[in-house]
Amino acid sequence: MGGEMEIGSRSPANVESQNLSPSQSSKPKKVGGWRAIAYILGNESFEKLASMSLVANITVYLRTKYNLSGILLVNVVTIWFGTANISSILGAVVSDAFIGRFLTLLIGTLFSLTGMAAMTLTAAAPSLRPPPCSDDDQPSCRGPHEWQLAFLFISLGLIALGAGGIRPCNIAFGADQFDTNTAHGRARLESFFNWWYLSFTGALIIALTAVVYVQTEVSWVAGFAIPTACLLTSVTIFLLGRHVYVYKVPRGSVFIDVAKVAVAAFKKRKLEMKVTSSAGDLRFHDPPGEDDNDEWEERKKSRVERFRFFDRAAVIEDGDEVGPAGTWRLCTLEQVENLKCLLGVVPVWVSGVGCFLVMDQQSTFGILQSIQMDRSLGGGSFEVPPGWMGISSMIALSIWILIYEWMYIPVAKRSRCKRVDPRISMRARIGIGIAMSVACMAIAGCVERRRRSLALRRGSFVSSLHVSTLLPQFALSGLTEAFAAVALMEFFTRRMPESMRSVAGAIFFLSLSAASYMSSLIVNVMHSVTGGKGRVGWLGGHDLNLNKLDNYYFIIAALGVVNFAYFYLFASKYVPCGEHGESEVEDFSEEITPVK
Repeated sequence: MGGEMEIGSRSPANVESQNLSPSQSSKPKKVGGWRAIAYILGNESFEKLASMSLVANITVYLRTKYNLSGILLVNVVTIWFGTANISSILGAVVSDAFIGRFLTLLIGTLFSLTGMAAMTLTAAAPSLRPPPCSDDDQPSCRGPHEWQLAFLFISLGLIALGAGGIRPCNIAFGADQFDTNTAHGRARLESFFNWWYLSFTGALIIALTAVVYVQTEVSWVAGFAIPTACLLTSVTIFLLGRHVYVYKVPRGSVFIDVAKVAVAAFKKRKLEMKVTSSAGDLRFHDPPGEDDNDEWEERKKSRVERFRFFDRAAVIEDGDEVGPAGTWRLCTLEQVENLKCLLGVVPVWVSGVGCFLVMDQQSTFGILQSIQMDRSLGGGSFEVPPGWMGISSMIALSIWILIYEWMYIPVAKRSRCKRVDPRISMRARIGIGIAMSVACMAIAGCVERRRRSLALRRGSFVSSLHVSTLLPQFALSGLTEAFAAVALMEFFTRRMPESMRSVAGAIFFLSLSAASYMSSLIVNVMHSVTGGKGRVGWLGGHDLNLNKLDNYYFIIAALGVVNFAYFYLFASKYVPCGEHGESEVEDFSEEITPVK
């Protein structure tokens, strides 16, 4: 199949191939491509079905079974989201420096399985939770004991650690299955990003419908046992595909290399540099790799001029200890360029954080809004579970990806010259996503103002406004993800060299983590500022009718406007306009040498 790779002289030599692959035949074995992707997407789908069924309903579970509310509830949820995403850095380090992507994915899934089993235990054993309490009695309800919270946090922590192993490596391991040195392989890789997100979304829709319904309407025990079984299935599918995967050897942690370059450059900060056109004057440390690294040879031809301060780390001076892995005083030229590559995506990464800040609001405050709205369906006794609200986000995301892949791309290919890339550029998609995030928060603020007004007019806890009024803001949140999140994931992966793909995944999830922590910070600051001196704050407490959540939404929308301006005036210049286009700030350097 196009885009597949063969294990030849290089692939069997790596550690994972030798230790984990089945018996090697004397003939090259065709692996990778869409055949391997089928197992990877199967693993991803069941893992996401399990984890997202918990994420979608964790706010409801903690509110109804642990009697948490107000700022504490929002903080627990957002900090857990942030920890699950920031642990991706740890997963990337372990993967790149020690055990590779396959083992990291496997161990991460096993951690998640253990944590999910523990969460099932919290639902099954009443002694692990505080006594039950109704909405009417909520202000006087007894909270959980410290040891009960400790068990809960350990369970959530195991799931967060598991996510740290899965999230940075799943996309990278899938990208490993294609040969990106060919145009066919690059095209297949770009489709993989969309199909990865589509499979993730399909699993999420099932989690938000069937599993969430079981959790809220049937039994939390059964509702948590289902994702536990899904994680077990995920491990099984992943292991079944071990015969057809492309395995890449771990080449060391980029994050450790980054620290080495920063320290080495600081130690040589007084070294004077000058530009020269004489290649013979070069004194950079560029040792040969263990194998033919064609990718690095190509990168050396287009070294960027930005961040030239760090070039000092690779300049050989008298007395420097020369080693193939670099030291804390002398680093390799490749290590320096890897750091520059990381710094080069930071401006776009910042825009991603601002965009994901909006998506965080729907999983906490959006769910809390739905609890205090009319959730009846068709005038009957059935009420829409609050966790179902996220379905509209995923449906909007899925519809757009299907339209884009099955309708827009084929039509664009027929109507344009074959040499013109028919896909919407990453720059445009990120910009559209940010604009939709602003619209999402503006609409959410208007809806909340109307919901609260009707509730206060009736003097009731539940507003007469129907929960379907929340659908536009949830749908816009999904479209924000469809445009911005997919494009950012693609941007990080394609701007990083092959050896840093796990890092690309970690950077993506680090932006989600930063958004969660920023959301928690804004909530706490706003609660302190608006709720001091005996006043009722805009946020906090059990009853949203006593708050002014609409003002909070409008402030997030204003931050989105600032983010939109920042992206188009500054960060967008770091994003290529087309498939092979260079960013506007991609200037190339000449050789440099230390002054004697």
